[in-house]
Amino acid sequence: MMENLPVYHGPIGQEEGVRRLGQDGRDGCYLIRNSDSTPGAFCLCVLSHKCVYTYRLHKNNAGSWAAETTPGVKKRYFRQIGNLIAAFQKPGQGIAMHLLYPVTAWKQAHPEAQATSNSPSPTQSSPNSYLQQWPPHSTQGQKSRNRGAASSQLGANREQR
Repeated sequence: MMENLPVYHGPIGQEEGVRRLGQDGRDGCYLIRNSDSTPGAFCLCVLSHKCVYTYRLHKNNAGSWAAETTPGVKKRYFRQIGNLIAAFQKPGQGIAMHLLYPVTAWKQAHPEAQATSNSPSPTQSSPNSYLQQWPPHSTQGQKSRNRGAASSQLGANREQR
């Protein structure tokens, strides 16, 4: 089911997810990837003000999908992942930025598609400038901040959750 979504990038990891969103560079661009830390879970990643916020997606025993959003926001369940994405395209859903611009896996596999898109080029938004600095696990969206050269210092500490 997830494999049929154009925004599903598979097991790319946090760093690659941040890089791909950084290539697009627009607030509200998003993708879905496998969770590195929780088998069978997925992550919805969205860019907002040069920070990547990550929200864990999971399926309950009844087969409905939900996202871990901001505390205090009622958890909503959706029968299909496409319905969850459609709901989060509206403002005020408990995530840092509503979903505006899908970053498709096809564009990543076929770079020539980037040249014809309306996205900024990688030279306008350097993917290497995006650093992953993950706070301890919480049900809130987690974010990565742009901290320049400090990115090489975190290599061994990434994704220990």
